[in-house]
Amino acid sequence: MVENREVTIEEKDKTRLNLLIIFRLIIITLFLGVAIFIDIKKTGFPVSVSTLNFFYFMIAATYFFSIAYILLLRIIKDLKINIYLQSAVDVLLVTLLVYITGSLNSNYSVLYTLVIIYSVIFLGRYGGLIIASAAGIFYGLLLDFEFYKIIPSVPATEHNYDLTAEDVFIRILVHIVSFYVLAFLASFVVEQEKKTRHLLQERESAFNQLDLLFRSIIESVDTGVMTIDLKGTIKTFNRAAEEITGFPFSSVKNKPVTDVLPELAVFPPSERKLGQTKNRMEIILQGKNGKKLNLGCSTSPLRDKQDKQIGSILIFQDLTEIKLMEETLEKSKRLALIGEMAAGLAHEMRNPLASITGSIELLRQSLNLKDTDERLMQIIVRGKEQLDNFVRDFLLLARPIPQVRELINVSEIAQDVLENIKLSKDWTSKIKINSSLTEKVTTHANAEQIRQIVHNLVLNAIQAMEEGGILSVNVKSIIHHNKEVVELIISDTGPGIDENELQKIFEPFYTNKDKGTGLGLAIVSRIVDGYGGRIKMESDISKGTVCTVWLPSKR
Repeated sequence: MVENREVTIEEKDKTRLNLLIIFRLIIITLFLGVAIFIDIKKTGFPVSVSTLNFFYFMIAATYFFSIAYILLLRIIKDLKINIYLQSAVDVLLVTLLVYITGSLNSNYSVLYTLVIIYSVIFLGRYGGLIIASAAGIFYGLLLDFEFYKIIPSVPATEHNYDLTAEDVFIRILVHIVSFYVLAFLASFVVEQEKKTRHLLQERESAFNQLDLLFRSIIESVDTGVMTIDLKGTIKTFNRAAEEITGFPFSSVKNKPVTDVLPELAVFPPSERKLGQTKNRMEIILQGKNGKKLNLGCSTSPLRDKQDKQIGSILIFQDLTEIKLMEETLEKSKRLALIGEMAAGLAHEMRNPLASITGSIELLRQSLNLKDTDERLMQIIVRGKEQLDNFVRDFLLLARPIPQVRELINVSEIAQDVLENIKLSKDWTSKIKINSSLTEKVTTHANAEQIRQIVHNLVLNAIQAMEEGGILSVNVKSIIHHNKEVVELIISDTGPGIDENELQKIFEPFYTNKDKGTGLGLAIVSRIVDGYGGRIKMESDISKGTVCTVWLPSKR
């Protein structure tokens, strides 16, 4: 189906048409007004009252038609029709003006050129040639009609010298040729102007596309990019910079970098300028949300086309995860070394402990101990149990991750641990459990080791809540770093852990409690690392601690 589209006047063309109407009024008023003024000053009065009245008529007619053109713009939506109509009326008015002011001797024939020029501007070469032809025809007919007495000459301008037909023909020919030459020259200039404007538009479009591409690249990279002028104020701030720092660009634009991010005080002393050379550094940034970030930063000078420094470029990247991985790797190395030592030590201690345990049991059965001796015997038994626990934890820490794994339900294991933990001596009725373990979340792992992870973390949480609190245990399957993982979150509302202690909490033998071996969380970390998972501990003083474990869902 063919769609009928009405050619309408765009706002730009409408503005140009209005300017043309105003320009026509100014030209006619100026030409005729000046002519009247000069003639009055020269002779004391115009040549004739009829000519003066005609000038007034021409000015009034021009204003009348101008108003009509403006009204027609609302009715006739085609640009070409409007221009052709105005050009035709202007040719008629100019012809009439030339006739009244002496025809062959009139100086107002120059107004034809203005009509031809604006016709070329609006209608192009073809339209300009049509109007030039119309002007030549009307001008030639006027001179011919007057020469052959078909129309009378205006008395006030009648010439008193004889003209031959050849003189009239030459005058007509000169005007017609000049009209066509003007149309061709004007069309050439207009076409060149259009080509130049089109070329500029193409270059501007290419520049805008290049600028858009540049901005898209800057906004798409995961590295923070910030530009700073020589006064130290922030000028640009890409998306990654907003995400890393937590500050939107609108809140930091044109602000001193040291006021917004004091940790990024990369400016040397005032007598030197930032970014004269490339610098690389690592800083600790306190983000808007209060979270501390490890940032790797580099600065370089920002220069203009004349190689003059106009500011600096600051590029920074969040290295928090990388630093965490480095710490985890270092911790794994330490644990591996300790594990080797633990394996040998535990096996060496296990046999003597078994002998001691058997001997103590035989002595308790064969001896009739007094109260004092019984208390001493109980101390020995407790000491033996502590050594047993110590050796057991050592073996768990040193034991390699089993290669044979099975599909297990982590939610079910966590639920069993919560039921059993209520029977431990560390449990108190003041602790409330808030768990979300209804979803079946599976992974391929050793069930006992996953149970050990949950048990140690839950035990650590309830030991932190001696005065009671809320124990939360949640298990779910999520996408973490583009991988499907099992997420285990265990949190408490205890007193929290100091930041310095938090950095050491997974180290073997580290504990801030009076009881325990300090190996529970180290064992958890060892098992998680063995499965290629991650563990993260976050704590807030007086609010509690949250421990998150991520384990791969698949083998």
